[in-house]
Amino acid sequence: MTRGVTAAEVAPRTYAWEIRAEGLRVRAGGRKMAVNGLDLDLGAGVHGLLGPNGAGKTTLIRALATVLRPAGGTLELLGTPADAQTGRRELRRRIGYLPQEFGYYRRFTIREFVEYMAWLKEVPHEEIPGAVQRAIERVGLADRADDRMKTLSGGMVRRAGIAQAIVNDPQILLLDEPTAGLDPAQRLRFRELLHQLGTDSCVVVSTHLVEDVAAACTDVVLVADGALVFRGTPEQLADAGGTDHPGDSPIERGYAALLMRSEPGRGTW
Repeated sequence: MTRGVTAAEVAPRTYAWEIRAEGLRVRAGGRKMAVNGLDLDLGAGVHGLLGPNGAGKTTLIRALATVLRPAGGTLELLGTPADAQTGRRELRRRIGYLPQEFGYYRRFTIREFVEYMAWLKEVPHEEIPGAVQRAIERVGLADRADDRMKTLSGGMVRRAGIAQAIVNDPQILLLDEPTAGLDPAQRLRFRELLHQLGTDSCVVVSTHLVEDVAAACTDVVLVADGALVFRGTPEQLADAGGTDHPGDSPIERGYAALLMRSEPGRGTW
């Protein structure tokens, strides 16, 4: 099947980083500053975003998706200020986003759902059928493409959500808990897909599953209380812990050790 032309191939790259944040501050409802003074530069590759509940991961992902506006600092996406009125529509054409929970018409088939999302992302009309078919095939749902969304298992709905996130061949792909509901075999195939996507795109994966990060990500970003705690490779994360730290694997022990150092008194929860 012939591959469509991506946004990255049409628009020349004139920026050093796909995502660049300096002193970024983002509110998560009310006055709570869920992201507070974050500095971050992310280019092509698969970046694992880790942190405990309430660390600011989802708020950060929503800001990167231009759903939330920064309350302070700067955030640039593909060389464009994320809070700029002009250019936001173009940015959204070049971003793929899978939130933790997403809405859909239950009577839509998988194909209709992904087609609708492609239309919303302003994929050229003549390219939509091919783009939809490729996205559905990549998540392993080609044989269920004409099944209605309401008949799908939770894992299949999640895979359909991943398909809509990649249908526009995004330059930035943001995935919030993408493996929720996937069985072990599906998680393995998803990791392979991440490796493929990270070759040309900046992929940010927010997850609680540390082992997924170890297997699929080129580097790790660890946040706590809205601030950056660690940035490095999975191997460096694993080296941060010792046998006296909680966890079933070196990378889990490294994760626990860094959180304890960032917040003295924090336990394993």
